[in-house]
Amino acid sequence: DYELCEEWGCLYPVPRENLISLHREHLLHLLETGDIEKALKLLQRIEDPDICLAISEQSLDQHPSLAASHFLANYLTTHFYRNLTTARHNEIQALYMGSKVLLTLPELYRVNYFHLSSRPLLMLEQLLMNMKVDWVAVAVQTLHQLLAGQEIGFAVEDIDNLLSKYAEKALDFPFALKEKRS
Repeated sequence: DYELCEEWGCLYPVPRENLISLHREHLLHLLETGDIEKALKLLQRIEDPDICLAISEQSLDQHPSLAASHFLANYLTTHFYRNLTTARHNEIQALYMGSKVLLTLPELYRVNYFHLSSRPLLMLEQLLMNMKVDWVAVAVQTLHQLLAGQEIGFAVEDIDNLLSKYAEKALDFPFALKEKRS
């Protein structure tokens, strides 16, 4: 049906907003069914870069699944880096990094942290509070790799400060230990 509507749009003038809406829904459908290749071809078929940017941004703002969010964030930062404001670029880049960290977690537990996908530092802190030390190790390694040469509103030092803060709390004893004497 989407392809038929697209063909119809080539034959008759369609208002810009309706065209964006059609492509957005088609793109989200393809991403939700896991057909990344067709989704990429759809975006490449759109000749007007402003329409392509609008479709991609609106699709991302619909909060699709983890894989779809990851794809869209990567597509936007790769193809429209210069068209995005610094704040919007940082927001999308943080979502990309957060989704990348989520993909390193066991699949059953991703849903518990999905709401933090656009806030990777907060996700890392939540993992620390939940004592998921093994997951934190993988997440930190992933973030260190992704942050190399990136400027997105937080840096490696922020991650290190967060880890130091929780390491200090782990060693903080609120009472004095007494030895038992026999």
